[in-house]
Amino acid sequence: MSSDPWGRVDETGTVYVRTAEGEREVGSWQAGSPDEALAYFQRKYDGLVVEIGLLERRVKTTDLSAKDATAAIGHLRAQVTEAHAVGDLAALEKRLDTLVETVESRREERRAEKAKQADEAKVAKEALVVEAEELAASEQWRAAGERLRALVDTWKGLPRLDRKSDDELWHRFSHARSAFSKRRKAHFASLDAQREEARKAKERLVAEAEGLSRSTDWGPTAARYRDLMTEWKAAGRAQREHEDDLWNRFRGAQDVFFAARGEVFAERDAEQGENLKVKEGLVEEAEKLLPVKDLKVARAAFRSINERWEAVGHVPRDARPKVEGRMHAVERALQESEESEWRRTNPEARARAAGLTGQLQDAVEKLRGQIETARAAGNNAKADKLQRELDGRQALLDQALKGLEEFGG
Repeated sequence: MSSDPWGRVDETGTVYVRTAEGEREVGSWQAGSPDEALAYFQRKYDGLVVEIGLLERRVKTTDLSAKDATAAIGHLRAQVTEAHAVGDLAALEKRLDTLVETVESRREERRAEKAKQADEAKVAKEALVVEAEELAASEQWRAAGERLRALVDTWKGLPRLDRKSDDELWHRFSHARSAFSKRRKAHFASLDAQREEARKAKERLVAEAEGLSRSTDWGPTAARYRDLMTEWKAAGRAQREHEDDLWNRFRGAQDVFFAARGEVFAERDAEQGENLKVKEGLVEEAEKLLPVKDLKVARAAFRSINERWEAVGHVPRDARPKVEGRMHAVERALQESEESEWRRTNPEARARAAGLTGQLQDAVEKLRGQIETARAAGNNAKADKLQRELDGRQALLDQALKGLEEFGG
């Protein structure tokens, strides 16, 4: 018979392993010596040690899922429990128990990390929803539209939440985008309608201008052309694809008329030369208004210059494009400043700010009167209480006045 601390071979060749519960038969050996039998079954034990060691490394060094790791541990545990091997099987069971604890710990860590990521994703999506809802009220159509598209890309890059939360946030997000799109569509539809009306009005002006181009009734026709120009400016801009063509036809009709008149009144060339000098002076005066520092002052000054400009009369035809181009450049710059000022201000918000300021001013004046009355009556406690309330209202009034100044007055 042969034995070691963990097993033995009896006289019949039966091999036993020793466990805490007692000996358990693991096989028989008839082909060699008892020592060879023990060595054989010890190698089977060593094989289990290797498999457990490999699983321990996989759990610690790879992204093996908890589910797969648990299944692998269960498989190895079954092998250890029924092992036909000689060795410290209890030690292997203990290592497997420790591995179970490790896997469970990693499972909890992953759950916590997943929960953390879900919380971060929810916060991020809520922030996207809030920004989208703010953008839904914007009139910066291009910038807000581009930003909303960027928010969609950001949203797509975030992990999904639970179905209910994700659906609720997406509904708000989608609603904000739809609201902005509807407002933008309505805005441009209105703009298109205005431009279409401008196109029709300018086509009528062009038709009349072309009809007058062969007139020889110089005075009245020239006066009518001036009226047509006034109506042209008042009509607003047509669609871009029509505006330049209509303008060229309108100016072309006038050019035909005034060229014919110029040929007839060649003696007026000298007068037109003087007109050119005056208009060049007016252009220089207008150009000094740029860059615009005070829009109100600049508009008033330009109106004065333009009235004088209109009163000057015609200049030599070859000089007209340049001098008029310079004047139009100043006019466009003023229009751009007006558009910028309009975008910067918000009449409704300004009205609300002015109303709030008036209410606060009334409240402050009322509190001051109540304090004086309380002091006069010797009721200092009430006066002190009212004074604290006055201090708070005064602080709000100061803020409101500051806000009102930001609206320009």
